[in-house]
Amino acid sequence: MNTGPETRNSAAATSAPTSANSAVATPATAIVNIASLVTNDPSLGWGSPRSSKFESGGGSLLGLIRDAAVVVEGDRVVWVGESSKAPATDNRVDAGGRAVIPGFVDSHSHLVFAGDRTAEFNARMSGRPYEAGGIRTTVAATRAASDEALSANVARYLREALAQGTTTFETKSGYGLTVEDEARALRIAAEHTDEVTYLGAHIVPPDYADDPAAYVDLVTGPMLDACAPYARWVDVFCEKGAFDGDQARAILTAGRAKGLHPRVHANQLSYGPGVRLAVELDAASADHCTHLTDADVDALASGDTVATLLPGAEFSTRAEWPNARRLLDAGVTVALSTDCNPGSSFTSSVPFCIALAVRDMGMTPDEAVWSATAGGAAALRRTDIGRLAPGTRADLTLLNAPSHVHLAYRPGVPLVSEVWRRGVRVV
Repeated sequence: MNTGPETRNSAAATSAPTSANSAVATPATAIVNIASLVTNDPSLGWGSPRSSKFESGGGSLLGLIRDAAVVVEGDRVVWVGESSKAPATDNRVDAGGRAVIPGFVDSHSHLVFAGDRTAEFNARMSGRPYEAGGIRTTVAATRAASDEALSANVARYLREALAQGTTTFETKSGYGLTVEDEARALRIAAEHTDEVTYLGAHIVPPDYADDPAAYVDLVTGPMLDACAPYARWVDVFCEKGAFDGDQARAILTAGRAKGLHPRVHANQLSYGPGVRLAVELDAASADHCTHLTDADVDALASGDTVATLLPGAEFSTRAEWPNARRLLDAGVTVALSTDCNPGSSFTSSVPFCIALAVRDMGMTPDEAVWSATAGGAAALRRTDIGRLAPGTRADLTLLNAPSHVHLAYRPGVPLVSEVWRRGVRVV
């Protein structure tokens, strides 16, 4: 799933598909007879100048168009609107009255790993609480695995996610924790996606347990030098049992000096400085955000840092749910992601996370779908994905349902029937 950090958008909708300047014109394809189209562009939805209809509800949030069509040319969307107004194209695909949404943007995962933590999960479900130290089990297995095995694992989970509608996936290192193992994890990740995050600061490994300051020096020095060429982002687990606020600041500042943009594992297991540090350093996202003070919420509302919520982790650890309603009501931009990892959230299913967010975190179905698409794009500082509007990338998902609401209404049902990425059907 090779997805680059593009930001290209057209300035306005076009009335008909046009080919890029090239020797050979790319045939345009119209996907018609869409029952409900989520564009995530309010200017295109109900009550907008482009719509002949007005309906109350989620139109302003999702830019919904009923009886819709999408025209794709090359890897871009070139037209959206009511199906009856769709321009003539070389090819036509009948959506059969299904809903169409943007491809999911999963902005937080840990896919470069080996091993299995079934025993830990079983013990936790039998009464043992989740603690950060369980990561060490995966570190040992990952260090022992071959490059080929690690790459095959990444490819497997990306295929799994793609079949469930995810067209953009961020993933991190963090299970090597040596210079060599972190660098190879990022090199392997970069073979599959451009949204790659350096997370040498996942935990302090056992070999540095007596000298965590020396490990911070390693993470901000030789390890960073080896890893920066493969990564776009730098991350840190700012939490009791991992890295404190001062250590996190040093790590993120060093990464930023190397051209990596910050993201933060913040306030997952307890209250702490992670969220406010993320906002202070203009991190793209503060991820987890389970334990928040009023000052944390105010900081997020006043900055550009996205609060990325990871309900799979709460589900798999029986932890307290993040309060999405509190964040949304404060005006915070919220993303939903899987946190796919072998220890605390071993799911690649964004639809599952949408259902959890609606059921247990106070989100409406509209808000949850927006957060899993446009919200995820915001958490990656991308404007070319997470929406379906002229100029955006043609990443879209067809559902075996007439409305996006079915993602929460029918939890656990495999509703994704087709996935298009960069204008090509891949599922």
